[in-house]
Amino acid sequence: MIIINDKELALLLSKVKTIAVVGAVDKPSRPVDGVGREMISMGFDVIPVHPKRSDIWGLTTYPTVNDIPVPVDVVDLFRNGELCPDHAHEVLKMLPLPKVFWMQLGVHSARAREILAGSGIVVIEDRCLKVELKRLGISR
Repeated sequence: MIIINDKELALLLSKVKTIAVVGAVDKPSRPVDGVGREMISMGFDVIPVHPKRSDIWGLTTYPTVNDIPVPVDVVDLFRNGELCPDHAHEVLKMLPLPKVFWMQLGVHSARAREILAGSGIVVIEDRCLKVELKRLGISR
């Protein structure tokens, strides 16, 4: 599914409560740190995902999205586009499926789009989730 306008994007994001941030790190020099902290301050339930780290942003951190014990609305990827197909396969094993597979600014993956085609998951590429939430005035 492709979001074609702001109205559709705003409707989709207005239903978001839980965001899994894949590639989360709490290093102030990294964009993911600022984005994660800002989404937390906006009231979203943010779940950090990192294979080796724990306690990112003072939150329980999971090694993969498949280890998260609660439903997730958005999987927000701060990963190289080459790694996104692997994450797309992981996301398809989540129950329930998330609503959105979001690839951050500068990240694209035609293969991830192909893998998720027909799943009902909206795939968004090359956009910053925090920026779009703020621009559309969406918070919890």
